[in-house]
Amino acid sequence: MAKNQVKDKTKRILIDIGHPGHVHLFKNFFFEMKERGHFLLITVKDIPAAKQLLGTYGMEYIDIGGKPATIMGKLVNQLKFDWRLSKIVRKNKINTGVGSSITLAHVSKISHMKSFVFDDDDASIQPLFAKFAHPFADYLISPDALAHERKKKNHIVYPSYHELAYLHPNRFKPDLTVLKEAGLKPGDTFFVMRFNVFKAHHDVGVTGLTKEQKLELVHILEKKGKVFITTEAGIEAELSPYRLPVSPEKIHSLLYYAAMFVGDSQTMTSEASVLGTPAVKCNTLAGKLSVPNEIEKKYGLCFAFLPAQYPEMVDKVRELLTVPRLKEQWRQKREKMLEDKIDVTAFMVNLIEGGGAPSQ
Repeated sequence: MAKNQVKDKTKRILIDIGHPGHVHLFKNFFFEMKERGHFLLITVKDIPAAKQLLGTYGMEYIDIGGKPATIMGKLVNQLKFDWRLSKIVRKNKINTGVGSSITLAHVSKISHMKSFVFDDDDASIQPLFAKFAHPFADYLISPDALAHERKKKNHIVYPSYHELAYLHPNRFKPDLTVLKEAGLKPGDTFFVMRFNVFKAHHDVGVTGLTKEQKLELVHILEKKGKVFITTEAGIEAELSPYRLPVSPEKIHSLLYYAAMFVGDSQTMTSEASVLGTPAVKCNTLAGKLSVPNEIEKKYGLCFAFLPAQYPEMVDKVRELLTVPRLKEQWRQKREKMLEDKIDVTAFMVNLIEGGGAPSQ
């Protein structure tokens, strides 16, 4: 079939963005479907990082408002989001909604829009999302690492990870010029670190690395190469000299070439892993998430430690620094992982053009 030939009637698709990571997750799907002749519209909550990424990629959007910091504020504002999105859906005659939001699921129940909600977290970790989004979604779509809790007829699992919607070799080619932008030369040893602020509703009670621990890890790593730090919010004064100097859309290229990733970020640990970069993380969710557990236990691409295991994390970082040709080993592990996993964007395109669950 020719690339621009649509096998089903043209869809009118809305993509709802609720987090900067969703821009990466759906960007290739957006451009692929647009090229295939479908109508696409993007809505986004007032999240500066998400809007910056959308602008960088040339993806026009409609801002539907801010996200309160408190759980109570989020619950009250949810009604506003539902109302605003429902108006947009009706006005634009949207028949297909794609995203990872409660709003999308809700609006599909009060409109003619069919919702495809992507979720790669265990329900125990995101109880509010599981309670207020899962029951309303027409289709709930997850990696097969979550098949044990995705048993209803409308649950679709696929053999891959969200990160492989934008980091699969079919979709991602590292940009070598990022090294020059970071003040590096090909072959230079450097490390990427990321620290989260843990303010999302599912982050209540979640902690990561302390300032003292971050500093210790920086000092360990900088003996072997240059250290770059990326963070969601303001960086501690002591760490500001290590602030990442490259634009956000180039972070994945930098991760690809890095010798190691170290931090407390769930997503960036997975991103580094699927790119073939050794990743070590420390937070209170270590060992509790099905997808990261599979990446660690089945493919050996990352290591997760609880805060109480911080000394063991330090030992692991020191150990990895002594391994000869470490990246070569990780590239081989990555290839084994990719043999088992699919291009998630291609899966999305087939799923949406097919109108629902694929034939078994």
